[in-house]
Order: sequence, then C-alpha cells, then structure tokens
Amino acid sequence: MKLPAALETDDDAAALALLERYYDAPLDDERGFTGSAFDTWEPSGTRAASADVFTADDLVAVSLLSVRLTGRAAHELLVRRRDHFSALLAEVGPDRDLVDVEEEISTARPASRLLSALKSLPGVGTTTATKLLARKRPRLRPVWDTVVAGHLGVRYSYIEPLRQQLRADDGALHRRLVRLGQKAELTGVSPLRVFDVVTWLEAKDAGRRPTGMDEVEEPLSGVTS
Repeated sequence: MKLPAALETDDDAAALALLERYYDAPLDDERGFTGSAFDTWEPSGTRAASADVFTADDLVAVSLLSVRLTGRAAHELLVRRRDHFSALLAEVGPDRDLVDVEEEISTARPASRLLSALKSLPGVGTTTATKLLARKRPRLRPVWDTVVAGHLGVRYSYIEPLRQQLRADDGALHRRLVRLGQKAELTGVSPLRVFDVVTWLEAKDAGRRPTGMDEVEEPLSGVTS
C-alpha cells in the first residue's frame, strides 16, 4: 500500500491544508463538506452511552458521508435486530487504536463478523457497512471506498496494510496522524479519520472518481492486492 503524497514527506503543510479545507468551511457554505460533522454528530448527547448499540444519530452521521440506509435496513438495525447487532458490537470490544492491534486482521475477527452482518441488511454494501462500523469504533476501523482504495493502490480492503503501516517504525505514522489532528485543532477526530480525509481529498483533487463498485461485496480483510 502506498501512502498519499501529503504523507510521504516530513513536511506537514500539504496534509494540514487538506484537513483545514475539509473541516474549516461552514456547512452552510457551498465549499463546506457535510462529512466534517460525521465525527462529532450527536444531537441526542448519548453517543458515549450507546457505544454498543446503533442509534438514529449513527444513521444520520453516515448520511453526512453521502450514503443512505433504506427504511427496511434502518428498522432491522435499530429495532428488529437491535440486540443482535449490539451483541456483535460488544464482541468487537471497546474502541482502541488500530496501531495497538498486534494480530493480523482476518475474517475470523469480531469486527469482520459485524461487517458481514451489516452487509446482510437490505441495500447495505461494503462502503455503508464500514461507515457504520467507523462511526462506532472510529479509532479501530477505517471507512472503505473505491476513491481511497484506488489512491492507495489497493484493490480491496486496506485495513491490514494500514495496520502494518501504522505499526512500522515504532508507530511513526500513527504519531504523525495524531500530531496532524492536534495541529489542525480537531476535536473528536480519530487518527484513522485524519488519514481518510487526507487521502480522500487528495484523491478527489487528483481527479479520481468512484468506480461504481462501492457497494459490491468486496473482501474486507486479509486482502492486500
């Protein structure tokens, strides 16, 4: 997996410029990105207390990243299969930094089982599933989409290559992402989200477009092609 150009050098200027552009423009400005509210959206004020349950706030938050759940999928997630998904979230465990995960990511891990269950919902594919999981475990699981995957030079999932990159050189990339978030004065934004925003906006600036494959059933772990 290659890094975005803004993270390939020691100069933070390019990455900071991208973060400031993404997060600083007001949402009522045509230059604003609705996704800038994804990280901290919680009008109900119950996010901390609902770490192991999907809520209506979570569905609105992922809509800020330009995906929509059908009414049937929302009912399955929030009502009919609520306890099932809560149990799967509890199996994933509390949020923690991906850099601290020592074992290789595999399809046998609880987070991968949760993603598979999310993709069983009507109309939910890879991109939406990863956005839902990133909402509940923002430090542990990144969003997947074809724009970012293509820019990183990977065909499918990039969580395992990213985990390896974060752990290389005694966690240098992870520490840099933390530093970038601090320099940009971001609150409630995880290092993985910093990486996602920098990569996604750089890819968009380079003219990369979605392939139309965002919602297909792609492998989510153990694939590094």
